[in-house]
Amino acid sequence: MFRLLSIVVVFTASVVVANPTETLEELLGMMPESEEFSHWLEESGELPPDFDAMPSHAPQQDPLAPVIDGEVHRINSIDAWETERERLIAELQHWIIGSVPPTPDNLVAEVLDERVEDGARVREVELRFGPDHKARLWVQLYIPKGEGPFPIFMTQDNHRGWAQVALRRGYIACVYAGADSRDDTDTFRDAWPEYDWSRLMRRGWAAGRCLDYLETVPAANTAQAALTGHSRNGKTSLMGAALDERIAVVISSSSGVGGAVSSRYCGEHHFSEGIEHITRRFPEWFHPRWRFFVGREHKVPVDLHHLTALAAPRACLLSVATNDNVENNWAIQHTYLSAKPVYELYDATENLAILWRSSTHETWAEIIERYVDWCDKHFGRGDFSFPETFVYPWDWDGWHAGADALPNPETLPERPFGAAPPSDIAAAMHTLIGDSPPRAHVANMTYGRLRDHVMRKLGRGSAGSSLERDEIVFGEYVNGDIYMPEGARDNEDVLPGILYLPPLCTPFGYSAAYRRGEQAYRTMARDGYAVFAYDPVGTGRRVDEPALFYDRHPNWSLLGKMLRDAKDALDAMEELPYIDNDRIWVVGYEMGAFVAMHLAALDPRPAGYGLVCPPLPFRLDTDERETGGIMRWARETMLLPRLALFAGREAHVPYDLDEALAALAPKPLVLITPTRDRFAPPETMDAAADAIAAAYAEVHADDRFVRVSPPAYNHFGQQTQEILLEAMAPLALE
Repeated sequence: MFRLLSIVVVFTASVVVANPTETLEELLGMMPESEEFSHWLEESGELPPDFDAMPSHAPQQDPLAPVIDGEVHRINSIDAWETERERLIAELQHWIIGSVPPTPDNLVAEVLDERVEDGARVREVELRFGPDHKARLWVQLYIPKGEGPFPIFMTQDNHRGWAQVALRRGYIACVYAGADSRDDTDTFRDAWPEYDWSRLMRRGWAAGRCLDYLETVPAANTAQAALTGHSRNGKTSLMGAALDERIAVVISSSSGVGGAVSSRYCGEHHFSEGIEHITRRFPEWFHPRWRFFVGREHKVPVDLHHLTALAAPRACLLSVATNDNVENNWAIQHTYLSAKPVYELYDATENLAILWRSSTHETWAEIIERYVDWCDKHFGRGDFSFPETFVYPWDWDGWHAGADALPNPETLPERPFGAAPPSDIAAAMHTLIGDSPPRAHVANMTYGRLRDHVMRKLGRGSAGSSLERDEIVFGEYVNGDIYMPEGARDNEDVLPGILYLPPLCTPFGYSAAYRRGEQAYRTMARDGYAVFAYDPVGTGRRVDEPALFYDRHPNWSLLGKMLRDAKDALDAMEELPYIDNDRIWVVGYEMGAFVAMHLAALDPRPAGYGLVCPPLPFRLDTDERETGGIMRWARETMLLPRLALFAGREAHVPYDLDEALAALAPKPLVLITPTRDRFAPPETMDAAADAIAAAYAEVHADDRFVRVSPPAYNHFGQQTQEILLEAMAPLALE
């Protein structure tokens, strides 16, 4: 039988001494205060790790190619994976979930109540175990009529409705007190104070204690045990399954960051929940040590997508809602893709699947039926189909095989950073953007505007206090919303405009799913602008749009489509009578800044640009482990797949991002580049900014290029919004 302590004895997590280059005070000054974190720091005396000494892993780590002591280790056998599996669990325990005690061998059960209902026995039990039997756990079983043995469907107290569906389908449904509605796991901490396990880890570990008891129940088939849970309970289910291999099936329902989603690929840079928010809002869910990595997610030695890989070869279903504000569909897809090779190692790829739900965070009865279908499928009780489907393009090799007229880096001149820019940067961009399909101008329409219930689903129930919202349909049947000060449409004066280009927030589009402070578009509107916002392709209302994009347009690019939408949005803004066409700015954050940097070279209409956390120029972005490199845009997101041809040959890229911005001079340009941006390290961004500043100086427009570097990490919270608007004000309103 699998026992937990063996992994702790053999393996110890990597421990790095305190960072000499950044004090604890500097680290704390970059993020909101957390009383619980401060208390833990004071009590433990722990200091931040030496981040400079830690290897970087900007791309999501490949479970079969871990970097250990600076070297990549290739895993190509089950034995090697089993060894790596134990190392990963030790790392997870140290950095994120906390340590756990060995499986107790003194469990006793007291039946509190047992009754027969309509075709089922209902049994309430209190389990006691651990030192002096201090730990206790309330469990309720719903046992079908008959001798069995029956498969087991375990879930937490607040999912007892799920348990009834499983009971009807012939399962022993086991509900235990490991949820917010009823939680006995604080007694675990009292019994084992020497372990630093987090609350969610305690709840996950509790499922194993249920199995310990079920092994004594003759009607229970413990070889067919499933563990399920939703949201925070989905996180605990993955944790419990990672530590207890008796769990044959695990279903993670909308588990988000800290569950099936890695912090590298789902955070504030995607307007999603990240380490900062989750460790401050729910400080007991994870080990406090994880909070050290706010803004440095690429330094965490292990990440949460590993939980899914650790379930292999057992059946693991990831249930995801396409407009769920706690998740990121693109990131979940990458979790699946990273775990799949581990399942292939076991020849068990049919044991891993994603169930896409067209909804927000909620579940309903038919979804739970599908969860039981998944259990039936893997327990030999039914032949249910779970086809492999993808929401986002991912197969770069497949795209490459079908694309035509691709650029050859070897035939293009080498242009190191600082070399003369291309004579026609727009033409150079189209080398990578690809062949644009036909386009015609379409006047603004009202047909197809989003209904109120859809707007609420996307986090846009109202315009906001002191604001009003106009709604149109523009371009290629895209919904656009314009936010402005209340009463602006009735005034004779026209407003300066902002075309707002957001990051890759897959569930909510241009609205931040998780944030601190106000939405950026509302902050800008309250500052006196008419802010034009729409969901980028692949997000919000358009989340399903990119799935077949490269089947339809193999020689174009998603970036090309995003740029077309931006141009159509500028067309639409010019038709709105309350916007001053001579004072339209473009504001972009993260991916939106990447799009805006291309738009700057392709459309002369915007009066100025405000870019928050813009990416590095391609020729400077050569350390893939540190920043993700150009592959971040080429293969990870498939926004610009042709760019991948230049990996390792960045000096041959036909154009660069700094060149596009330099060509803007003398138009106003504001860059907000925080002092800690893992995608654009300050010293490298300094070189890019210096090149842009030189171009502005050459045309005597030094005062029209403004760069602000606040002591912060990469996010677009209210403070950063205000810094941007303050820097823009003298230029945008002149």
